[in-house]
Amino acid sequence: MAKKWGLVLGAGGSRGVAHAGFIKALEEENIFPDYITGSSMGAVVGSCYALGLTADFMKGELLSLKPRKLIDLSFAPFRNKALLRSKKVRKKMHSYLGDVTFDQLKIPFRCVSVDVISGKTKVFSSAEKVLDGVLASSAIPCVFKPVAYEDMLLVDGGLKCRLPIDEIRDMGAEVVVVIDVLGDFREMKGKKRLPAMLFRTLDVYDTALAKEKLKNQSPDLYLEPNLGDMSQYKFKKLDFAFEKGYELGKEAINKIKQLIL
Repeated sequence: MAKKWGLVLGAGGSRGVAHAGFIKALEEENIFPDYITGSSMGAVVGSCYALGLTADFMKGELLSLKPRKLIDLSFAPFRNKALLRSKKVRKKMHSYLGDVTFDQLKIPFRCVSVDVISGKTKVFSSAEKVLDGVLASSAIPCVFKPVAYEDMLLVDGGLKCRLPIDEIRDMGAEVVVVIDVLGDFREMKGKKRLPAMLFRTLDVYDTALAKEKLKNQSPDLYLEPNLGDMSQYKFKKLDFAFEKGYELGKEAINKIKQLIL
């Protein structure tokens, strides 16, 4: 009997398009995870996949995205707690996810975010709306408006939990496969302006925390697409990211089969 296996889709901004490419390779081999977890962009792709959207559909949507379709400048950034509002992002994601709850998805899925009030990780699941969870998980601090949810103020899951490994084991996964689109720390290039320094600070913290967690959580298969110096903060080279994810998936198919069969 095949083992129950889980697919962990890590945070990574535009580099996360590689997740859709990896899923495309799985689809071609008729291999489907029993569970999925995601953080930030991994939550976006993971939720759509768990809902039943195909990799080709996601590729078309992701590659057609333009910054102006998502950028919604705030006229009161200090009161808004971010440079951008989230109305355009919410509208776009609602067109895919609607008002579906986690327990209505075709594949069991959970995503993570961070409550900046308590500092704790918030895991979305069960009867909660997928849209709320995904928006919270992908709300980059100081860029997108934090999501007010119950008594929490939620931001990007990648801030504290880039790779939700423990969460997928809690779901019942016997085998854990991790896709880490960010990988190791890369040298900083370009001008060191204020936004770049903010993101760089987050990257330093995130990379160190992810490394420590990997040592303790030990996934059965850790995979990292070869995305070079592609920036996670720019809408460029998206087709490249998809193809690299697809290549990684094709290379990993036999390893996954060996783990689960």
